Amino acid sequence: MPVNLLPPLPESVLPVAGVRIGVTEANIRKVGRKDLSVFLLDEGASVGGVFTSNRFCAAPVQICRDHLQNLPSGKSIRALLINTGNANAGTGADGFARARSTCYALAAKLGVEPAQILPFSTGVIMEPLPSERIEAGLDAAIANANADHWVHAAEGIMTTDTIPKAFGTEAMIAGCPVQISGISKGAGMIRPNMATMLGFLATDACVSQALMQPLATYLAENSFNRITVDGDTSTNDSFIVIATNKAQHATIESLDSPEGIALKTAMLEVARKLAQAIVRDGEGATKFIAIRVDGGRDAAECRQVAYAIAHSPLVKTAFYASDPNLGRILAAVGYAGIADLDQTHIELFLDDVHVATKGGRNPTYEEADGQRVMQQSEITVRVDLGRGAASDTVWTCDFSHEYVTINADYRS
Repeated sequence: MPVNLLPPLPESVLPVAGVRIGVTEANIRKVGRKDLSVFLLDEGASVGGVFTSNRFCAAPVQICRDHLQNLPSGKSIRALLINTGNANAGTGADGFARARSTCYALAAKLGVEPAQILPFSTGVIMEPLPSERIEAGLDAAIANANADHWVHAAEGIMTTDTIPKAFGTEAMIAGCPVQISGISKGAGMIRPNMATMLGFLATDACVSQALMQPLATYLAENSFNRITVDGDTSTNDSFIVIATNKAQHATIESLDSPEGIALKTAMLEVARKLAQAIVRDGEGATKFIAIRVDGGRDAAECRQVAYAIAHSPLVKTAFYASDPNLGRILAAVGYAGIADLDQTHIELFLDDVHVATKGGRNPTYEEADGQRVMQQSEITVRVDLGRGAASDTVWTCDFSHEYVTINADYRS
């Protein structure tokens, strides 16, 4: 079961003017499940995206990048086409042809150009995309399109997720209310630089197209690029940010303006909830763990240490067992790769418990206190490097028997 994460209520994820979502069953890999979704965008939407850093990226990722970078002048992205059950990765030229075919098919039905369609796939790698099933399901998905189908879409993009992930909020920009809603999926193959996750975040705020790529990068860097489940980076990760330009305020031309800052703050709140929901629903997860590293010379080395802790199987299995074998954390700090790290400056805390000081066991530390914290479902690990003023945080989960079971049986 997810760690302190409940299914979203449809009414909690607000419609965004200019976005309609349709979901259907196309039998892409399994019969009787929602597996094909379309996001229909009104003309004039501004769109940006961030994608996997994996060099073996899937065909739809490469097509999305191309469509965003080479959108014909005067045109806007008009639809997102998302399938689950098949990743269309490791499929060579045939995979490109099939992904492009689905873009052409949807474009024809909407009366737009194929370059105005962004395709997304998630699921099993190295299997041919059943593009004919996707194309056959387009009419039903379009007919199902409605502004309040965010939660249905969250269900329609799941793979090993156990729960749909959808959040929304309302913010004030220049005195005008704007809506922000989003969905995500992911549970395994999750690490920084994007992972087996898809995220779609939309607002009706008015934002210049020139700002959408830096906005998407900022949001991803501070949310999805701060989570890790198992350290694997997938082939299909995509995070798309949409501004439909329907709200009643002047177009935001700078992310550093008061309006830009207000929008970034509100959208980051939703993006972080979506990202953290992935960790809370990590495959077999029983603990949600925040790892905060303070006292670094810069944020990058704080993240380097935090990731070393978060990726350690020994640390993650100790958390699963509620075993305060906290020397494993210190060991991970030591091998994180900071060459001139002085261990005598290291401080380690487990929630409110001061475990280690000056690189050694805190004389007042009692294992019973560590045991108390380790039994919690939500835990904060804090490390102070004692070498500067920088800090950063990543979020992760434990490793359980169920993680092995899920991934051993994934294709069955």
